[in-house]
Amino acid sequence: MLYICVWLEQNTSNTPSISSIFNAISMNSSHGFSKVDIDEDKWVEGVRKSIVEQDEEIGNIPVCIFTVPKILLATDPNSYIPQQVALGPFHHWRPEVYDMQRYKLAAARRTQKYMNVSFERIVDIMKKHDELRIRASYHKLLEMSGDTLVWMMAVDMAFLLEFLVVYSMKQEGQTLTRVTSSMSHLVDATGKKLSHVAILRDLVMLENQIPLFLIKNMLEHQRKESDDKSPGEKLKSMLMGLYHELSPFHEQELADVDIDDCDHILDFLYHMTVPNNKELHINEVIEIEYEGITEEACDGDQEESFAKPSDLRRFTNYIWKILSKSNAGMIRISKRIIFGRPVILVTKLPWRIISSLPILKLLKGPIEQMFKNFRGEGQEKSNDEGGESKPPKIEEITIPSVTEMARAGILFSPVNGGISDISFDVKTCTLYLPVVELDVNTEVYLRNLVAYEACVAAGPLVMARYTELMNGIIDTEEDAKYLRERGIVLNHLKSDKEVADLWNGMSKSVKLTKVPKMDQVVADVNKMYGETWRVKSSKYLKTYVFASWQILTLLAALFMLFLTTVQAFCSVYVCARVFHQLPEIPGSEGAT
Repeated sequence: MLYICVWLEQNTSNTPSISSIFNAISMNSSHGFSKVDIDEDKWVEGVRKSIVEQDEEIGNIPVCIFTVPKILLATDPNSYIPQQVALGPFHHWRPEVYDMQRYKLAAARRTQKYMNVSFERIVDIMKKHDELRIRASYHKLLEMSGDTLVWMMAVDMAFLLEFLVVYSMKQEGQTLTRVTSSMSHLVDATGKKLSHVAILRDLVMLENQIPLFLIKNMLEHQRKESDDKSPGEKLKSMLMGLYHELSPFHEQELADVDIDDCDHILDFLYHMTVPNNKELHINEVIEIEYEGITEEACDGDQEESFAKPSDLRRFTNYIWKILSKSNAGMIRISKRIIFGRPVILVTKLPWRIISSLPILKLLKGPIEQMFKNFRGEGQEKSNDEGGESKPPKIEEITIPSVTEMARAGILFSPVNGGISDISFDVKTCTLYLPVVELDVNTEVYLRNLVAYEACVAAGPLVMARYTELMNGIIDTEEDAKYLRERGIVLNHLKSDKEVADLWNGMSKSVKLTKVPKMDQVVADVNKMYGETWRVKSSKYLKTYVFASWQILTLLAALFMLFLTTVQAFCSVYVCARVFHQLPEIPGSEGAT
């Protein structure tokens, strides 16, 4: 707008036209109308080829390599953006990771020695048969030439295979005795060097993936007649070793994942962590039925005659149980007051008459709610009037923390398994959680599995729900310490506070989800926790005592009424004889 005002002042002699003003706005103030510096001829040619010349079969190839959703990327960008090495086209030109290009080229030169054909021949085959399939695998439009794309992928694959050889040998029980001098500071057989750890983290990032069919093709060109393993078996051996290095879980039985069903490394790791029934060799189909919530309509007469005579009688019995633990002299006084004719007469009166009294009329609502909860009838109904339960919260599952559950008597037990082994035993009041081993790679591993799941999963988001569960039960370092002492969390980080920060940092979800088995565990835990006497008494006091001035007023009025009754009683009877029977306070004689 400032530009327009200056432009008008400089051109006062000529009245500006509407089109000139619009052009000024479009060229200087609005990014929406700004022209991107592109070659229009190439753009038109690319669109024409995409619409006219593209094969329909290529168009049916599903996208498998995505960009991280912005809501997740904003929480911790370093967990999703490669810091050491870029694989594939998304981050290839970033200056921070392009320095690794010299090591990639060195790996490509060494790989060429083991090939049955020349490296250039492999690139030509990729360009002829795989270029369109490569482009179709990525979520973004790859605006680069075919030669640039296939050469980039070939060099990156050579580097990746050289890195994965370490884990293939580990899987087979062998050790890598010698690493080439140019890669010795990057690839470490023990996996302890910082550069090796950084590459390992970059390897599992969602935006840093390479289609596995390309890696299998390159292994096919390296195959010799003496080899007893197929390229698919070699690749699976590498990825199994990588999974054992990265997975925080200690499963006793591993899923049988078909390498041909996996699109890239992260997809293989996801199937190993969250296997389906086929990979677990489960043939039976489990049907889950959701029972609707039904509410019984209450008759008007029942609502009017809410407080039956037994309600007040039950309340007085409750008070009597408390007072029965007191001194014998006080018992006789309380017994005469509580079970006297006036109180008995009041308890026999209908609730309509009692609630119409001046003081109790104002307290009718709180008293009715108190009696309803006292009888166990004050159960929570559905969250809305339609009886439909609201979807789970995005940020955190509603569940008590570890320390809160421990105080309520809920036990924790480790399980050597995966996420599917989470369960809750109602009889023993024990929550079974899988053993999870946390190190510097765990957060990146879990975050990218959650991001990938959000992009491809059509069903429940199991990984996201697991991280939400752990985020819900771990609030402080005391919670993390308790799970560590129980053997559920194996902590290789610096402190228990880092463990709590790790889980609390993964609180964002892309969309709402429900996982029936895990949600049932949460429901059982909440039910058991809510039924403990400690929680019941705490909720009761918070709701009906500390949070209600009306109840405090009622208790004060009853206390004053009690004192007045005692005073009236003592004015008629001799109370000194009763109080003389009370035991003397220890130390009172010495004080006198």
